[in-house]
Amino acid sequence: MARPWPPARTAAPHARRPVREVSGVAHDDRRLQVLRAIVQDYVSTNDPVGSKALAARHDLGVSPATIRNDMAVLEEEGYITQPHTSAGRVPTDKGYRFFVDRLSAVKPLSVAERRAIEKFLDGAVDLHDVLGRSVRLLAQLTRQVAVVQYPTLSRSAVRHLELVHLGPHRLLVVLITDTGRVEQRVVECPAEVGAEAVAELRTLLNSAFVGAKLAEASSTVPDLVENAPPHLRALVATVGATLVETLVEPGEDRLVVGGTANLTRGSALDFPGTVRPLLEALEEQVIVLRLIGEVDPSTVFVSIGEENAHEALTGASVVSVGYGSGDRALGGLGVVGPTRMDYAGNMAAVRAVARYVGQLLAES
Repeated sequence: MARPWPPARTAAPHARRPVREVSGVAHDDRRLQVLRAIVQDYVSTNDPVGSKALAARHDLGVSPATIRNDMAVLEEEGYITQPHTSAGRVPTDKGYRFFVDRLSAVKPLSVAERRAIEKFLDGAVDLHDVLGRSVRLLAQLTRQVAVVQYPTLSRSAVRHLELVHLGPHRLLVVLITDTGRVEQRVVECPAEVGAEAVAELRTLLNSAFVGAKLAEASSTVPDLVENAPPHLRALVATVGATLVETLVEPGEDRLVVGGTANLTRGSALDFPGTVRPLLEALEEQVIVLRLIGEVDPSTVFVSIGEENAHEALTGASVVSVGYGSGDRALGGLGVVGPTRMDYAGNMAAVRAVARYVGQLLAES
């Protein structure tokens, strides 16, 4: 029985989970090269990979017979598998994880690709346009399903509060965040409200909330009511209650999804059953939000196959990163596709688009 490989010293910072069961033989480096070559060939050709093809396409410095022996060890240890008799080998989830954890560097985008991203996103006119363009761009760059999360209210700050007088007993409260997100609520007032009171209340609310983080802003409402002028106190209490509901219970987070047609471009080996559960998970959104919501702007995460907790995603991989300003993540974005994907290229595209989205929102 072949001895397992030795434990890896470190896991790459972009990996969501490190490989645990890796142990040792004298020719680890060559077997890693063989595994890397199998992953690269299978991703590019979509065909199971044999020893003769590896010897012909890669300068491994050994004969096909030696490569076959290395492949037998890799298969025994669970890094590759044979989809059917007389076929070559394909990577397993464990093989992809080992490959991703040992990527020496994320493949950089070309200058032309970076300029294309910048030009395409710079034409956006508002938050909705930025996110819509981002998801289309990611889908085109990666040929996967692209997902972008709207900036979450809890991570945003108040830019402006607007009050619109709709009638004697009705106001429209408009909350605008520093990320460009807009929340609107209609408030039924307990007494008739005039234009002068609306203007006074607008000034009072903006002086109290502008610049405040939404996660903390709701705690200022009780003091605001207590210290409000007597003639405004009931109105402040009513509008304040609506603001608390908006700030503390911001409603569902939303995803923009694009490129679902890319799921049909693979083969039966990519999704041996059906893509329907994955499409339903994308439509439901909550499942994917849980994955891409746990991100920060400095780290690209990769979750492969069975590492995804939800059954609908066990045949897929998710590459995600946070976007925002500095170390502050406002939301997440990424791509979802088969485990047979160009991890290095997708990681580079996801990271680049996230950087531009963060810059655009910081400047807006």
